[in-house]
Amino acid sequence: MLVLNNFDKKILIRYIFLVVTNMMGIYEFCNYILTIKKMKAEFSKDIVLKNLGKRIKEIRISKGYTSYEYFAYEHNISRAQFGRYERGEDLRFSTLAKIISAFGMTFEDFFSEGFEQD
Repeated sequence: MLVLNNFDKKILIRYIFLVVTNMMGIYEFCNYILTIKKMKAEFSKDIVLKNLGKRIKEIRISKGYTSYEYFAYEHNISRAQFGRYERGEDLRFSTLAKIISAFGMTFEDFFSEGFEQD
């Protein structure tokens, strides 16, 4: 039995609509599907977390902290957990706010680099 999530159901419904109304050829539809799937992949949780981790590490180093453990200790953040954040593992919004504050930055400053879309 084929199980479809809501995203796939929407694509299937659009496909049926397009075939029935003959508004778009198969080639165009395939390109449409590939574009949608690419957009979905670009905003995946893993990619966003990796970008967050990379940005956190870049800023820590630019602030003169060669060791993530020393930075975490100095700012009362779990050292083991901070290492996970830099590797792109999941973190809470409140933790991200604490890290950005420890950097002496605003959210706008933090997200101004490293999150550009191609």
